[in-house]
Amino acid sequence: MQSFELLSQKFAFHFDKAHFPEAPSTLYQPNEYFLKLGGKRVRPVLCLMGNELFDDIREDAWELATAVELFHNFTLIHDDIMDKAPLRRGMQTVHTKYGENTALLAGDVMLVKAYEYLSRIDGDFLKPILHLFNQTAREVCEGQQWDMDYEKQETVHLDEYLRMIELKTSVLLAASLKMGAILGGSGERNQNLLYEFGRKLGIAFQVQDDYLDAFGDPEKFGKQVGGDILANKKTFLLIHALETANAGQLEELKQLIAGNPPDKVEQVLRIFKDCKVDEWAIELKNKYLDEAFQHLDDIAVLSKRKQPLTDLARFLVQREH
Repeated sequence: MQSFELLSQKFAFHFDKAHFPEAPSTLYQPNEYFLKLGGKRVRPVLCLMGNELFDDIREDAWELATAVELFHNFTLIHDDIMDKAPLRRGMQTVHTKYGENTALLAGDVMLVKAYEYLSRIDGDFLKPILHLFNQTAREVCEGQQWDMDYEKQETVHLDEYLRMIELKTSVLLAASLKMGAILGGSGERNQNLLYEFGRKLGIAFQVQDDYLDAFGDPEKFGKQVGGDILANKKTFLLIHALETANAGQLEELKQLIAGNPPDKVEQVLRIFKDCKVDEWAIELKNKYLDEAFQHLDDIAVLSKRKQPLTDLARFLVQREH
């Protein structure tokens, strides 16, 4: 079994080529530009790891991994338009650099190209993989819509937010693993356990992300803390604070959300700590991480074959307490 780092290097070498024709360059060059921005490539490598958990990596697993990475980038191009984001990974977003209309078309053709790579999968596996790929693509769109809906919604409950995160983030991680497992010839029970591992890991990762934005060390985290607070984002932390605060805290929190005082981040963090939101978030993250590891543990293959996935999970989500 190969480590995530080694498979990442191999996938980067495989993926680093022109995926689109030269003309019209006004359509295809924006996509090549966006793909060169890089990224962690976690999802495609999970396809390869899901395959290798049960068998040697097949040739068409690389086609599947490429399809997943192109699909993920399609969602990012369109998300950036919806979020009106000027930058991604420190560079101009496609719609900022090339205009919204071109960005929409570029994203569309990125999705078409993903299906082109999918079609190269061995026919015996194509039907179940295509079914899961389509289901996941639909769910990611649903998650994005819920996310936009919740921005306008005054109250969002924890179970609603969890479902949105699951659709927007977790299902693609989970499906990447499961599609790889299908190619690896695994049984249905093992496929579903691997899917659940990815789904729970994705939720734990998002809880950690929300936590770090509020309580992380800016030196380690790489960005200023409190960005979500300034943007009034409905995170795990804010939702739990609104659900557990006493009357006085609730009133103060609502005033801080409505206004924009210079010490907004500090004030909100004080309320979060008074409500023990920080402790709760760590417990919630650990709960999902523990459940993820239990699903991985239950998969009927030798423990040493699972080690790279265990290492990756621990790297993505740091265990605390």
